[in-house]
Amino acid sequence: MATFDVIVIGAGPGGYVCAIRCAQLGLKVACVEGRETLGGTCLNVGCIPSKALLHASHQLHEAEHNFAKMGLKGKSPSVDWKQMLAYKDEVIEGNTKGIEFLFKKNKVTWIKGWASIPAAGQVKVGDELHEAKSIIIASGSEPASLPGVTVDEETVVTSTGALTLGKIPRSLAVIGAGVIGLELGSVYARLGAEVTVIEYLDAITPGMDGEVQKSFKRLLEKQGLKFIMGAAVQSTETKKNGATVHYKLKKDDSEHSLDADVVLVATGRRPFTTGLGLDTLGVTLSKRGQIETDAHWQTSVKGIYAIGDAIDGPMLAHKAEDEGMAVAEVVAGKHGHVNYAVIPGVIYTHPEVANVGATEEQLKAEGRAYKVGKFSFMGNGRAKAVFAGDGFVKILADKDTDRILGCHIIGPAAGDLIHEVCVAMEFGASAQDLALTCHAHPTFSEAVREAALACGDGAIHA
Repeated sequence: MATFDVIVIGAGPGGYVCAIRCAQLGLKVACVEGRETLGGTCLNVGCIPSKALLHASHQLHEAEHNFAKMGLKGKSPSVDWKQMLAYKDEVIEGNTKGIEFLFKKNKVTWIKGWASIPAAGQVKVGDELHEAKSIIIASGSEPASLPGVTVDEETVVTSTGALTLGKIPRSLAVIGAGVIGLELGSVYARLGAEVTVIEYLDAITPGMDGEVQKSFKRLLEKQGLKFIMGAAVQSTETKKNGATVHYKLKKDDSEHSLDADVVLVATGRRPFTTGLGLDTLGVTLSKRGQIETDAHWQTSVKGIYAIGDAIDGPMLAHKAEDEGMAVAEVVAGKHGHVNYAVIPGVIYTHPEVANVGATEEQLKAEGRAYKVGKFSFMGNGRAKAVFAGDGFVKILADKDTDRILGCHIIGPAAGDLIHEVCVAMEFGASAQDLALTCHAHPTFSEAVREAALACGDGAIHA
């Protein structure tokens, strides 16, 4: 039996960051992880490998569509799928090995195996029982299932199987028009697959700004993705050479089917808490299976905390990281804080889509008086020079105080551009503060400044 100050369960973005931060604060820390590698879903089968494939497929798109315009002549590259997957695996390995190094550097003990919590202050891994003053659950999430749909990770796949397909499918049916479905759908569309997205709702990327939704869907359609909206999937049927998706249209209850080589189920994720023994412990769960916590991330059982995808809020790696650092501060006797009003979201398609803060729809529902500043990337010299003039920046500010309430970007490097607005919002800045800040020329970020100017007397280049 080993005794620690803190045992963190799960080595994903929330767990490993939490463990390292606890160690930095002088605590004796162990982290339990059942995978063979650290980093959780994000590093192994999620955000990192998907970004590698998005990058590779974007380079192919550039070669096929834009190289000749720039005077780069010659035959377009052919796709060596095995090599592309090997590149993806190399990226994963570099990142997971990096966390192992950080664990050693910070003297975090990695306990390999799957954890259960027999009682407060105790964590069991295999036959070994360990003790800790504080236990932090960072067990993450798993793909949500869909009634009538059986996943085999070969023909009917989750995001995990979609990253390791034996070959590029000729046709791909994607169930769900959320972040995962659209990112992986656009990867395979660029690689030559015919991609059809089936979505239950009437708009893609639920919860996103309405104007961005419409523009985004239009741009994806331009890239070859097809959409069937307002469709409720009833079942999937696996055959020798692919699968059939059976669905009903909500508008008239009519039944339809779609054949595809591969079906990607991307209907969201749910908390993964299996095997932890939370029922026996008396840890309170919500109806959706999330662990309920107080303002300091403590569960209904004293000394047991929870963060990340296992609790309420957006299932984002960086949200989990922030909570991991904050709860480390709490168990070390300090004050931990997460500003949930300033958590950005990004979709890494081309163009990228990013958002922070309120949408126009939310402000209208609240009855808040607001103003809108918009600027198109067509007015941005740098964007036009690199064939990335599609999209816009939209800033929402309080009508009376000019304080920034939200920002929505669709366009080049949106995922990076959003952060200057995050910083501005963290400091309670006005749109004018952003508008009066000198931005280097020529950069994509000038579009953000122009949108801020548009909240006042007007953008210069619009």
